[in-house]
Amino acid sequence: MNSKITKYLDITPEVATALAQGQAVVALESTIIAHGMPYPKNVETAREVEEIIRNQGAVPATIAVLDGRIRIGLDDADLERLGQAKDIAKLSRRDLPMIVARKGDGATTVAATMICAALAGISIFATGGIGGVHRGAEGDFDISADLDELSKTPVAVVCAGAKSILDLPKTLEYLETRGVPVIGYKTEQFPAFYCRESGLHAPLSAQDPATIASMLSVQRDLGYESGAVIANPIPETHAMDAAEMDRVISSALLSAHKDGVVGKAITPYLLSKIVELTEGRSLEANIALVKNNAVLAADIAVKLCALR
Repeated sequence: MNSKITKYLDITPEVATALAQGQAVVALESTIIAHGMPYPKNVETAREVEEIIRNQGAVPATIAVLDGRIRIGLDDADLERLGQAKDIAKLSRRDLPMIVARKGDGATTVAATMICAALAGISIFATGGIGGVHRGAEGDFDISADLDELSKTPVAVVCAGAKSILDLPKTLEYLETRGVPVIGYKTEQFPAFYCRESGLHAPLSAQDPATIASMLSVQRDLGYESGAVIANPIPETHAMDAAEMDRVISSALLSAHKDGVVGKAITPYLLSKIVELTEGRSLEANIALVKNNAVLAADIAVKLCALR
């Protein structure tokens, strides 16, 4: 890592040691803490997810920007700071350099987390769901930067598919156009975040972490610069009913339109509205799928290290 990069990064000793020794490391985003869940559930979940990754034999690296420093790995005080902060910046690719330059604080989205993870040499990332093509994008061109990032940053993202508030068919088409592998884990269907199935075919599938790790190893050896989407369905015990979620999401979208919510504010608004409309059940589903993804990401990271 050259000095131009290291002067912006603070890597915790635990993560730095793991990377130096070739151990498995799993990146985690911070937008889910600052914008995705209410306090204190957000901080509790973040700590539990980190512990799950450690129990699977890998090292967690939650990523954020604090005081203008790109932090690779956070301590308990940092998690509390993020979890309780008001109006903390939501960072995607375009925002990251400015917040660093201004010595500000920011929570990283999927795109920004991928960038920071790659800078630190971390190739596996666990999250809830990726962003994608928003409904109605044919009119306003609202497409998440996550999709382009997946096409040019070599980090594999383990998720429960794309958030079901999105246009999932267009999201899959966009990923195909950009050459991003989308692998359904133990499923032939692309999962829809809160729901195990979307009715859409997963372009690729794998039945075990070792196969996914092997594919990622080949991808790296061939010089591919893109990442990959590992689509891991929410556990059956926490999956939401698809028909119910369609009604809830339609209602949440209508509320967003009435309230004039657009741009980067739309996703946190919709997720919060969905929690309200489902009387908290969607939040529990969200937590369950994040934990499930952490287990799989750690397993893949361990297998990938063994191949190296």
